[in-house]
Amino acid sequence: MPNGSLESHLHGEKPTLSWHVRYKIAIGLESALQYLHEGEEQCVLHRDIKSDNVLLDLDFTTKLCDFGVSKLVDRGERTQTTMVVGTPGYLAPEYMQVQRARKETDMYCFGIVALEICRGRRPRNGALVRVVWQLYLGGIVVEAADARLENFDANEMRCLLTVGLWCTNPNHSERPTAEQVLNVLQNESPLPDLPPDMYPPPLPPLEIDTVGSEVVDGSR
Repeated sequence: MPNGSLESHLHGEKPTLSWHVRYKIAIGLESALQYLHEGEEQCVLHRDIKSDNVLLDLDFTTKLCDFGVSKLVDRGERTQTTMVVGTPGYLAPEYMQVQRARKETDMYCFGIVALEICRGRRPRNGALVRVVWQLYLGGIVVEAADARLENFDANEMRCLLTVGLWCTNPNHSERPTAEQVLNVLQNESPLPDLPPDMYPPPLPPLEIDTVGSEVVDGSR
């Protein structure tokens, strides 16, 4: 793809992306996920959604790639037992524990990518979710925005950060579907109010340094 991967713009050698382009990429990725989950007779579980598998064409249109570990699931089935595959940092906790792939595990991966798009930080040691969740509880979730963004739409930033948290709910049965997420991102449904006990306490302590990077147990 002419513009490489999302990962290369967020963390690599390519120029950082404007907020308008980032939000467009998030909607494009979720549209692809909706098609995989609902668009055909069989559901496709991608199982390795991450920023490095989001490719960008000449117009920065989203192309989801790498279906080497994807699985087909019949409509009547909700899960499929399988060996754990994917990339650390993006994997749903229950997937690693019970080794069952489901739509909700893909939605968790999307949630991590959504937070990554907003914050511009890699998902390491759970720090990405913790930072955004703490700011959400404090009513200042927009402060999680990537410091490299010169300007952005605060309502869209709040929306995508909230959706990212919604998709990473530790209770997989409370995660939204791809269609629900699309409706929120396209302003066709209201933003959800996440319960303050969504993440059971206590969360490990986390600090945010002056340049906005996460510090967990003394390491970035």
